[in-house]
Amino acid sequence: MRLAFTALALATAAVTLPAIAQMPTTPPGAPDPARVKGGTYAVDGAHTEVLFEVDHLGFSTYWGIFHGATGSLTLDPAKPSAATVSISIPIAPVLTTSTELNAHLAKPEFFDTAKFPVATFKSTGVTVSGTTAKIAGNLTIKGVTKPVVLDASFTGAGLGPMNKAENIGFEASTTIKRSDFGVSYGVPLVSDKVPLKITVAFEKKS
Repeated sequence: MRLAFTALALATAAVTLPAIAQMPTTPPGAPDPARVKGGTYAVDGAHTEVLFEVDHLGFSTYWGIFHGATGSLTLDPAKPSAATVSISIPIAPVLTTSTELNAHLAKPEFFDTAKFPVATFKSTGVTVSGTTAKIAGNLTIKGVTKPVVLDASFTGAGLGPMNKAENIGFEASTTIKRSDFGVSYGVPLVSDKVPLKITVAFEKKS
């Protein structure tokens, strides 16, 4: 058994070591605005998440994650305030620590994902201050659209070692009232105000 395990380990090392050897020794992305390239970017759904937070019965803070986002970003480093972003976020694959809750969140009293499978955000204006920005836009959840403002910060930019494309990343936050979007089940036992934290990565396409 030990010999078999050792052989497997050596075989795995033979496969993985060349890939590791080609990896950069320092992170390819850095929070340097000079690295940002103008153009149109697509959301990297594998590295984009929306984290939501609610107070659960006054006993604990409960988190969940939406993932698999798609969308685009268009920007010109010389005119950052003219940037536009549009993102679609699938609701059905919401992740919490409870499979039962995941299923319940898909029902009509919550997100009704059979009728409203995605949430969307479309920017209407950007106010830039250094490496931070206020991004105004329209958030649509469950067919209801409300204006929101995202507090965003620039995470980093650079050439991706795997996709060989220019990458750029941001983090953002805001707080919404879920009842404004018709998601009022459980209020006030589960908080109405819901902080959102977003981390989003983009890959340059053109």
